[in-house]
Amino acid sequence: MRALSSLLLLLAACGGGMHSLGADAGASTDAATTPSILDGGTTTTLRVHYPAGSHTLSIRGSAATLVWSTGHTMTALGDDTWALDVEAATSFEYKPLIRDDTAGDTWSIGPNYVAQPGTTVDIYPRFYTQAGTVKQLFSAFHSDRLGNDRVVWAYLPPSYDENTRATFPVVYMHDGQNLFTSGVLGASSWKVDDTLDAAALDGSIREVIVVAPEHAGTQRIYEYTPTYDVSEMAGGGADAYLGMLADELKPQVDTKLRTRPGRATTALVGSSLGGLVSAYAGVKRPSIYGLVGALSPSTWWDNEVILGDVATTGAVRPDRVYVDCGDDGASNEDGIVETTMLFAAYKKLGYSEGTTFEHVVQPGGTHSELYWAQRLPGALAFLLGPR
Repeated sequence: MRALSSLLLLLAACGGGMHSLGADAGASTDAATTPSILDGGTTTTLRVHYPAGSHTLSIRGSAATLVWSTGHTMTALGDDTWALDVEAATSFEYKPLIRDDTAGDTWSIGPNYVAQPGTTVDIYPRFYTQAGTVKQLFSAFHSDRLGNDRVVWAYLPPSYDENTRATFPVVYMHDGQNLFTSGVLGASSWKVDDTLDAAALDGSIREVIVVAPEHAGTQRIYEYTPTYDVSEMAGGGADAYLGMLADELKPQVDTKLRTRPGRATTALVGSSLGGLVSAYAGVKRPSIYGLVGALSPSTWWDNEVILGDVATTGAVRPDRVYVDCGDDGASNEDGIVETTMLFAAYKKLGYSEGTTFEHVVQPGGTHSELYWAQRLPGALAFLLGPR
């Protein structure tokens, strides 16, 4: 994976032929258009937000007024914002560079950006940082709601420390000790950090912060389940657990980190019982979590109680939902029968497969981190979109 990422980075640095929608780029179509004297096009304003210090930024690209061989110097507007007006009649690719008098021009990392004529586009690039970082955000986060403490991990994307002007969506994930390459499970983990580092290089998933509280040991079943299941003699603490996440943890995360706190940029993702509680959050906390990912959810819990819960989802509901499982032959170990029922419940709500809902069945997939790691890139790409 690292070798592939290096190749993608080399190609992107050469400025040739790589397309993307632009990392954390916002396009506005209400910008005033000006007829182009050069090519009959309109004026597109490119704005780059980056703390360049004493250096300057320039742009190269494929528009009629841009070339890949020579950069056009951008104008410093203050507040770490740089701008350049470009004349173009059609969409075009471009890429910023930072000028370093000792090392020469340095291309931004990742694929080329794309702009449409007549728009104003804002981007937040990085030029030097190859990978994100995993850190212990809280060593003992205390929940009054649950009456316990836990470690909370965070993945900060590659741009986080380098580009202090950038803000990021947040993916909350359960079972934090199982997610990262350097975590408890190591090579058998979800490899969330590896997945997102690779995606930051090729632009397939936008850069995000991941916040991952560890489960509470023997209290995991209680916290991740919406009801008490008589057959299991356990469960029923999901409302309290979701209260901890939304009312206690999230406010501190939004204060501590540069997040985009709105529901459209906040996801909740988990597997097994973590998938179950994520689906439940889509019913009970849709004003917080606009994006929900349930990998191999334990839909079987308490006679498929989640199916009835999903059916009661109100007018406010997650914008996008991702559900998956492995088929694991005929054993139903990964819950393909129940997961298909969950898929049908979402479909009855009016979700459209491929746009607002994604249902994936992995051939041969079993109930383990190995397969969740394999399906994670597709899940996050669907929920978050490309750079």
